Amino acid sequence: MKSPVYMDYNATTPVDPRVRDEMLPYFCEIFGNASSSNHKFGWEAEEAVSKARRQVAQLIGARPLEILFTSGSTESNNISIKGVAEMYSDKGNHIITCKTEHKAILETCEYLEKRGCIVTYLDVDFDGLIDIDKLKNAVTGKTILVSIMTGNNEIGTLQPIMEIGKLCKEKNVIFHTDATQSVGKIPIDVNTAGIDLMSISAHKFYGPKGAGAIYIRGRNPKVRISKQTHGGSQENGYRSGTLNVPGIVGLGKACEISRENLESEMLKHIAFRDKIINELLKIDNVHLNGHRTKRLPNNVNITVDYIDSEVLLSKMRDIAISTGSACTSASLSPSHVLTALNKERKQISATLRISFGRFTTEDEIDYVIKRLKESIKELREESRISELIKEKI
Repeated sequence: MKSPVYMDYNATTPVDPRVRDEMLPYFCEIFGNASSSNHKFGWEAEEAVSKARRQVAQLIGARPLEILFTSGSTESNNISIKGVAEMYSDKGNHIITCKTEHKAILETCEYLEKRGCIVTYLDVDFDGLIDIDKLKNAVTGKTILVSIMTGNNEIGTLQPIMEIGKLCKEKNVIFHTDATQSVGKIPIDVNTAGIDLMSISAHKFYGPKGAGAIYIRGRNPKVRISKQTHGGSQENGYRSGTLNVPGIVGLGKACEISRENLESEMLKHIAFRDKIINELLKIDNVHLNGHRTKRLPNNVNITVDYIDSEVLLSKMRDIAISTGSACTSASLSPSHVLTALNKERKQISATLRISFGRFTTEDEIDYVIKRLKESIKELREESRISELIKEKI
């Protein structure tokens, strides 16, 4: 078993060797610009991009022409939200989102507020779920967009996407979802779910960093967004710039592999997830964050009372685990997701996120459970916390 054991798949995933092999020829051998339409080098690159567009579309139940390539979900989120706000400004200026969204959504909404948009930030319950009735009541005649993520990047909670999509269709409001953590891990069909815009990032499901996509509904009804990058005609004018052909090829292959293995991998990860949860909840004063079952298959987020998570991690240098999302871990601010769940600061500082994936073995899962139990026990004994817990003080 390799050391350290990697348990931070929600931050990023290793590139699948099959994805790497698919990408390699497009660095040196098939190196043409996909916009070069006058020779074989450009034709080969363009065909590779077209194939990847089909592969992405097949994974999510879309049509190839509804796929727009980007550098990742942060850009996809920005283009989606700003693009709708500008394109539909004559209809309204109201956007609805949620307090536990990724910063790429929240900060984009804050930017638009400074430019005249009105944004409603929905509360969540103890498990991180929004209330559909509150969403319904928040919609006004000026609402143009609802943006709610599919699966939360920190606590793993899955939002009721089908209900949100149905409500948005009834209200004639565009529905965007940040599916960064969900695509390739759970089944998503954009038509069945009523999704109009969706953000995707390759490196969250065994593709390369720096490659992503947006699904933009092309019919029933057709969704329009304003261009956010100027200077060329790539991607139908929506996003100018020379296409990252190797990255796009990698994204396409990652989608193909995930589509073929989705069900078996999901069942494997649910079994791993539930094993970790069941074992860790046997420890006194350990709590699960996020919904018990309505959560990403590969995510476990726990709070260990009376212990600082950074101190706990320092005892387990042989395991790669995070104290939150990769974005919040780089910040000194407490997690806005856990804050939205009404967690106190001392609880937030006692929280760990464990995430695993395609290359995780059962031996590694067992090892992580064992090491966590040992380390929690040691820290509590060192600080006499275990005695206080036993005395129920």
